[in-house]
Amino acid sequence: MNEQLFDTTKSILQHIDVPHLSKRGVQLFVKRDDLIHTEVSGNKWRKLKYNLLQVEQGNYTGLFTFGGAYSNHLLATASAANKAGFPVIGFVRGEELTEDSNATLKRCSELGMKLIFLSREEYGMRNDKQYIVEIKAEYTNYFFVPEGGGNYLGMVGCQEIWKEIDCNIDHVFVAQGTTATSCGLLLGKPEHTTLHVIPVLKGFDAYAEMYAKLKWFLFQDELASELLEGVRIHSEYHFGGYGKYTDELLSFIQKTYNSYQLPLDPIYTAKAFYGMLQELADVSFNNKTILFVHTGGIQVCKEIEEKNNLKLFTN
Repeated sequence: MNEQLFDTTKSILQHIDVPHLSKRGVQLFVKRDDLIHTEVSGNKWRKLKYNLLQVEQGNYTGLFTFGGAYSNHLLATASAANKAGFPVIGFVRGEELTEDSNATLKRCSELGMKLIFLSREEYGMRNDKQYIVEIKAEYTNYFFVPEGGGNYLGMVGCQEIWKEIDCNIDHVFVAQGTTATSCGLLLGKPEHTTLHVIPVLKGFDAYAEMYAKLKWFLFQDELASELLEGVRIHSEYHFGGYGKYTDELLSFIQKTYNSYQLPLDPIYTAKAFYGMLQELADVSFNNKTILFVHTGGIQVCKEIEEKNNLKLFTN
């Protein structure tokens, strides 16, 4: 498999001129990972790259993963596996669903992903070791990619974002779901840079989740704790919880696109970008250089536009 299956050089560093911030010496840049690919965009390819390499180098038959009805991860995995030539199985939350329930699932099926629909109770076992062993026994020699690509290989892929940054960054902001991207950014960031994470899940204990993931992969409690000293968590911008959004957020998406030609999605990036702008009002950010990591997910906007009878990306 070609490691450059998807071209990350398409991910430009876009300067965003926000007048009231520029007056205070705040330089704002966006890492446009959403431009990597229409279906395998943002952090999706970052997290899948080394997982797919493991499938190839470990001589696995294929891979399996988990996701919800509108999962960007499922779609990205289906598309990437299709291009790499690997069979792929997607376990989907919701036994009432079918391949034709929505455009995301239909596209996954078109790309060759075998969809298996689970009850919410069974789906809740997706991180249970014994449950995964049972699936592996049924699908012999299939490699397991956790929901959202949230494993060590996914974290390693996300570290590579820093290799593509050619300027000094004081603060980096990112939306947070499974914590794989934020942990990867944390492991690779310069010592002087502060990482700001904005969880999109209501009531999500970001610190505990990041600590558990870092401890698991680093095998050192003290190192995990030391690394997390460089993190700031902003938990108040979830807009009701995962998958929830308001008219205010949809309006913010439209205004942001009109002003900067920057598309955002209401599940992850719009919440994080909105939260970042609120936080940047603090004078402690004066004369600092800020990076926002765009984690993709724009494809879900088509379904949200149809549901709400609007156009998010029009001038």
